[in-house]
Amino acid sequence: MLIGVPKEIKNHEYRVGMVPASVRELVAHGHQVIVEHNAGIGIGFTDDDYKAVGADIRQTADEIFAEAEMIVKVKEPLAEERARLREGQILFTYLHLAPDTPQTEDLVKSGAVCIAYETVTSDTGGLPLLAPMSEVAGRMSIQAGAQCLEKSQMGRGMLLGGVPGVSPAKVVIIGGGVVGSNAAQIAVGMGAHVAILDRNIDVLRRLNAQFGSSVETVFSSKDALEQHVLAADLVIGGVLIPGAAAPKLVTKEMVHQMKPGAAVVDVAIDQGGCFETSKATTHAEPTYMVDDVVHYCVANMPGAVPHTSTFALNNATLPYIINLANKGYKQALADDKHLLNGLNVYRGQITNQSVADAQNLDFVAPEVALGL
Repeated sequence: MLIGVPKEIKNHEYRVGMVPASVRELVAHGHQVIVEHNAGIGIGFTDDDYKAVGADIRQTADEIFAEAEMIVKVKEPLAEERARLREGQILFTYLHLAPDTPQTEDLVKSGAVCIAYETVTSDTGGLPLLAPMSEVAGRMSIQAGAQCLEKSQMGRGMLLGGVPGVSPAKVVIIGGGVVGSNAAQIAVGMGAHVAILDRNIDVLRRLNAQFGSSVETVFSSKDALEQHVLAADLVIGGVLIPGAAAPKLVTKEMVHQMKPGAAVVDVAIDQGGCFETSKATTHAEPTYMVDDVVHYCVANMPGAVPHTSTFALNNATLPYIINLANKGYKQALADDKHLLNGLNVYRGQITNQSVADAQNLDFVAPEVALGL
């Protein structure tokens, strides 16, 4: 198979779909890989590094999309990239379609085979291709939140961990999954007072076993959520419903009642965000104010640490890329029900129930669409 790796063009996005080591693996399996000029430069890889492992370099994205049978990216394709997709071409990347009507419409029109990292599942019920970036984003959320609390950022002027004789900040984490547990790890390490809210008792038990008395585990009723958010200095939104838009758990009224200078970091912003006051921002302009509350809602947080993020993502995606290339997408999807769950759009049909529901479009089961 001919696999194409374009350069990412989202604001301050330096990650790349495949590192040279991943290219080497595919070449060893007999496949051809074409890489856009300087696609890996953001993490320190030159065109010569890719050539050394057997890749061919193309000067433009137009060439990559025109030639490749499968496009491997990191972030969702922007409008100019979507215009380059063609019928039957495989797109393997993060999509986050539920809150994104224009992208959904364009992918349907393209006739491409669109497989989303974030809805590929595993035997344990996890999301193996989302987890690495959730780990990164969860840890980064505390770094970002700590900076937002600085007075120069319009925050409360608090040090997250305090100092002897001065209380630490109260960090409230909504959602105890991969994002939440990683955020808690960093917040605890920085000396903050940490509370984690979740509606799954088994999740709370796991967090209690992991952190002990270092965190407060809270069952997330409406009353508990309101009490903890209003008392918080920093709130991390880490709620995820696979493939679906994030629930708006923190209302405008709750934000209005938060402490002046408090901060929120909405890690769920890729799926629309879990604060009613959230809107996607970029690394260039990461924050804005609502009712004296600092909002950090960067939609590609892991892009700020592209070296760590790219390698973590490639470790997870490479086996799937190899299977798609070795078997072709139909056989690979037929053989792996978890990869099949990643199929969001197939030749003009929506094949993910959550996306169809969010966009009010017809759903076709992936097995039916593929004729399995």
